Amino acid sequence: MSLCVVLFSCNNTPKEQALKETANDSLVKSTASGECEKLYAQAKASDEILMRALTLDKTVATKAINDFNAYASNCKTDSLAPVFLIKAGQVAQAIGSFTQAQAMLNKCINEHTQFKNREAAIFLLAQLYDDPKMLNNEEEAKKLYEQVISEYPKTSYATDSRAAIQNLGKTDEQLIQEFLKKKQ
Repeated sequence: MSLCVVLFSCNNTPKEQALKETANDSLVKSTASGECEKLYAQAKASDEILMRALTLDKTVATKAINDFNAYASNCKTDSLAPVFLIKAGQVAQAIGSFTQAQAMLNKCINEHTQFKNREAAIFLLAQLYDDPKMLNNEEEAKKLYEQVISEYPKTSYATDSRAAIQNLGKTDEQLIQEFLKKKQ
């Protein structure tokens, strides 16, 4: 099964610019001491390093995960907290730290129930469980895919979840054969 990667970066696309503006507004409100501003600067710097990197260095990745988690843990009310948890989960997955990825995505899902992209976090977690090289728990993957379908039925993640459920338990060879039959 292919892995769908959702990257949230600090570039200037319209959606990301809106997130930045929201973050800047909420950062000012979140703390008088400036702790969130400092943590945000560290998380953003780590994110920029990762985005420029041609290869993923495990030490740099681990620092980024820690920076992302520190920001999300200490600035929970900020709108970027769940975004940084997803980033932490994706980076952890990329370096093969699947239980850490699971923890970051679970934290995003459970602590940020109103996050506008929560279905992405649930779907990414389902994929972690679905992949035999990662968490390898198809039963848990199916529950999470069904949660996406139930809670977010009109999203592309629900469509992808339906397809993923149909492919649970199939080998790559079986999937290829099915694809080739459909092409004929």
